[in-house]
Amino acid sequence: MLLATVVILVAVLAILAFLAHKFWKESIVCRSQLQRYSGIADVEAAIDAAKAQVEETKQQAGRAAADDKQRRDLLDNQYNQALLKYQELQHEVSLLEENLDDISFGLYKPHFTFQTSEEYKNALLALREKMKQLIKDGGAACCPNNSRQEGARMIRQTTKVMLRAFNGECDAAAANVSYNNVKNMEERLLKSWNAINKLGETMHLSITEPYLRLRLDEIRLINEYETKKYEEKQEEHARREKLRDEEKAQREIEHAQQEAEAQEATYQKLLEKARQETAEATGAKLQELTSKVSEFSAKLDEARQKKERAIARAQLTKSGFVYVISNIGAFGEGVVKIGMTRRMEPTERIMELSGAAVPFPFDLHVMLYSDDAPALECALHQLLDGSRLNLVNTRKEFFQGVNLAEIKAFVQERGLSAQFIEQAEAREYRETLVRREGQHSTASKRMPPKFADSPFAVAGTA
Repeated sequence: MLLATVVILVAVLAILAFLAHKFWKESIVCRSQLQRYSGIADVEAAIDAAKAQVEETKQQAGRAAADDKQRRDLLDNQYNQALLKYQELQHEVSLLEENLDDISFGLYKPHFTFQTSEEYKNALLALREKMKQLIKDGGAACCPNNSRQEGARMIRQTTKVMLRAFNGECDAAAANVSYNNVKNMEERLLKSWNAINKLGETMHLSITEPYLRLRLDEIRLINEYETKKYEEKQEEHARREKLRDEEKAQREIEHAQQEAEAQEATYQKLLEKARQETAEATGAKLQELTSKVSEFSAKLDEARQKKERAIARAQLTKSGFVYVISNIGAFGEGVVKIGMTRRMEPTERIMELSGAAVPFPFDLHVMLYSDDAPALECALHQLLDGSRLNLVNTRKEFFQGVNLAEIKAFVQERGLSAQFIEQAEAREYRETLVRREGQHSTASKRMPPKFADSPFAVAGTA
């Protein structure tokens, strides 16, 4: 029994020893493995830490971006508001400035259809009477709640102040209105009307629209009245110029007739004397006198023909010459003037036009005689109406982009014959170009090579 117990005890101890040895060996292996893979564990921890840091950075960047966007939106909003305010102020300043080059509001469309400046003047006077009556009747400004309880006297005084302020603006605009700022002045009055009415909102006071319309009509009438006066002045100037030309033409015709009559009388006497002497002469003297008789007879016929032409021109009050001229040096290529003159020597009219008002003389392209020169001139103007150089003043007879072949064909269709000169001589202009080129070449030769090629070379020799 004791032996069995000892055997069992020994077996247990052996098992325990085996287990202890096995545990010891496994613990050694575990320690070696922990030592071997300890670096990997540290990397994973670092990665986790880096991920956490990156996530924190991303969150901070998102918050910064959101803050930047909010600041940017705020700055954009402030900029847009400031820009809008600046544009409004700039526009209001432009309405107050009197700048003759500012026609940014487009062309003015007339509101009235009067034919003469006198009609515009009378309409303006009638309009101002309407304004006075509207003020007198209390219709220029209004207050819906005008009552004693609200202070009728104070309201009347405030109404007068508002009207004086608005009338001051209107009078200033009326004094400075012109063809190129009438739209500005209209808008200026509208802004003033709105601003003054806004000041009267608390008391329910306002300047009425009927009175505003009268003041706007006043501005328009003044503008159209001045425009009509200018047009009438231009028409009167053209009429006087035409009258002077006709009077000069009439004097030339009368002078030519008188000169022809004097020549006729002179050659008639010489012819009669030569015929008397021929009747008594013989031989060589007779032959000489016969030659003189033929000569005086021819000159007498010439004088009579000249007299008849002068009489015919005097009887044909519409007869004259229509000319086509150009001035390349003054107006450039393709620009012509088509005018009319009743002068006996029509080239004198062209010499007058070539006076001090233009730098170079005009060149003649064609001179057309017609028994009804005004009708021929008008027909040519209608033919080239779409090529007018001045679209405002149709009395200016200049046309651009003109093809002389078109005028030639038109003239031939009407049965008129004339010699056309298509290429303008422009002698003084072309000689000027040659001399200027020569001066430039001479000056360039005098300069050092480097300076001659300089862009300031021409300016330096002017």
